[in-house]
Amino acid sequence: MEQSVKDRVSGIVLPVAFAAVLLVLWQTQALHAILGTDTFTFPLPGHIARILAGNVPKILENLSATCTVVFGGLAIGCVAGYGISVAAAMSPRWGVGGLRVIGAFNAIPIVALAPVVINLTRDVSGDVEVRSTVAKIIVVALLCAVVMSLGAYRGLTDLKPFSEDLLLSYAADRKTIFLKLRLPNSVPHIFIALRVIVPTSVISALISEYFAEYIIGIGRMIRDNITLAQYATAWAYIVVACGLGIASYAVLLLVEKLVCGKRWRT
Repeated sequence: MEQSVKDRVSGIVLPVAFAAVLLVLWQTQALHAILGTDTFTFPLPGHIARILAGNVPKILENLSATCTVVFGGLAIGCVAGYGISVAAAMSPRWGVGGLRVIGAFNAIPIVALAPVVINLTRDVSGDVEVRSTVAKIIVVALLCAVVMSLGAYRGLTDLKPFSEDLLLSYAADRKTIFLKLRLPNSVPHIFIALRVIVPTSVISALISEYFAEYIIGIGRMIRDNITLAQYATAWAYIVVACGLGIASYAVLLLVEKLVCGKRWRT
């Protein structure tokens, strides 16, 4: 018990200490000397903080647009991916082959997928904001669905020995087996998949914003400010993007702890 507490404390203290040292080196320009760069392309944290404080309304507007894409795509992708995994588990004859095809999407780079989806959705709406948002959500949803379907399928099919046979011996039907055995068994695998999906959804949303028609979102602001050589502003949006990713992952871990507790802890 004591060792566990020490591990948890060290797991928090060491990263925080490392971040503090890094910030000090960065602010004092020691990091610039090590990397051989200047404060124009690699602005100081104090300068970035002032830009963040002075552009709160605009940053919140772009953050809201990005969050819509991230969480919209995440929700749709997870539901679709879990539905695919259920269908595959219930029909193994077709399911395994289908999952192999779906798994091939993992090999498609986001920078290649995003422009294709954006071009395919140009006729969705006459409003550029609507069709641009739809395209970005589809990109995120596709990538999330792939990971969720593969992860959840393992949880639905990797059952304890003879557990399904036991339920069948009690004359349990397929619905009962799914609700009492397969669904609970898939819960930890869902969260394992989500640990991959949550960071992926943020990254894919940022990249899809690079190619979107409608000029809004954290990713688009990073691109446009780098193009205009406004590196300090670009870094401010990079910090916001990092904060979004870290906060999303922290919320996921908290939800996982509340849902799974000690029973499914890995």
